[in-house]
Amino acid sequence: MHDIRLIREAPEAFDYELQRRGHLPMSEEILRLDEARRARIHAAETAQADQNRASKEVGAAKAAGRDTEFERLRAVVAEKKAEVAALQDEAKALDEQLRGLLLTLPNTPLPDVPDGPDESANVELRRWGTPRSFAFKPLEHFEIPAVRPGLDFEMAAKLSGSRFAVLRGAVARVHRALAQFMLDLHTTEHGLTETMTPVLVRDEAMLGTGQLPKFAEDSYQTTNGWWLIPTSEVTLTNFAAGEVLDETALPMRMTAHTLCFRSEAGSAGKDTAGMLRQHQFEKVEMVSITTPETSLDEHDRMTRCAEAVLERLGLPYRTIVLCTGDMGFGARKTHDIEVWLPGQDTYREISSVSVCGDFQARRMNARYRAAGGKPEFVHTLNGSGLAVGRCLIAVLENGQEADGSVTLPEALRPWLGGKGRIAADGTLI
Repeated sequence: MHDIRLIREAPEAFDYELQRRGHLPMSEEILRLDEARRARIHAAETAQADQNRASKEVGAAKAAGRDTEFERLRAVVAEKKAEVAALQDEAKALDEQLRGLLLTLPNTPLPDVPDGPDESANVELRRWGTPRSFAFKPLEHFEIPAVRPGLDFEMAAKLSGSRFAVLRGAVARVHRALAQFMLDLHTTEHGLTETMTPVLVRDEAMLGTGQLPKFAEDSYQTTNGWWLIPTSEVTLTNFAAGEVLDETALPMRMTAHTLCFRSEAGSAGKDTAGMLRQHQFEKVEMVSITTPETSLDEHDRMTRCAEAVLERLGLPYRTIVLCTGDMGFGARKTHDIEVWLPGQDTYREISSVSVCGDFQARRMNARYRAAGGKPEFVHTLNGSGLAVGRCLIAVLENGQEADGSVTLPEALRPWLGGKGRIAADGTLI
């Protein structure tokens, strides 16, 4: 959420940043509500002072036997009391209207974020690895003979419908190994604390990280009001909600492997083949809570943590910075990491790492205090480290062989009992 004081001080600058994100200027509407709210508050305070003054005079008039004056002052007290209540109700309603408006507005981009309307304006930062040259036409993951026995979309459709997958045997084992490999790397080498969180959360948690109110249709809600998390960014970031953390506790660096759920409301017709875009998937998420001064360095650090997973697995990737029109709602700057998928002959997103500034912290009232200082809002960051299903796709496609088997990355063998291939019949060997 945005700082209303900054909007008051520089409305033109605020509108300019919104327009960079393709949003209409909003400062005039925001300031109109803010001024009306403040006017009601001031009027209520003035009426309260009049009420207090008249209340004091009532006793004196009664004691002096000035009955007419006593009755007049009693009427003034009652009138002012009603006026105060009405003005306070109006101020509260305006405050809720203002907050509701601010909650729907996206974060403002950092100055070095490239301008552009969509992904065509994203800027590549670097590449790692060279895509493998195949002596045959590489297949997509769901076409590879070794994979077909372990990837069952028909059973998933019977159980749940479209955009679900059932994994079996070697494919399920490799999927599990990938998640364990990622967690161990992040916890033993990258300094993140492994965390297990619920996947059902309250409205407040979804609102705090920006999924509500604007993107309710993109998530699933149970009949008793809980929301299924779209990512453990929601739970991990909300650890700081309502807290005043000691500066010495920062940065907080956490990782969690959870199920994630997304309705994919805006993706009809996209990536319907295979398991690239699913309603239910698993992700190893990274979240950092930092001071304002360290958040940009932390953004680069988290990006490197995600890149390291792909490098250990030997998967070629490229890292890009998203333009203003392609960034997520709560981000000030985002690095996307795209892994090479030979079956599609292109790079596809496998991680987004975003720095959000104090945008989420204001929504959830997450603050920290330096020694002897006043509480200030923390900065929050989140990133995939990585999406497990998409990483599985990349491992299978990059490791496919002409005989229909799949050679698995050496780095995974400790989590696979030393085995390193899926034979063409689907057996892990």
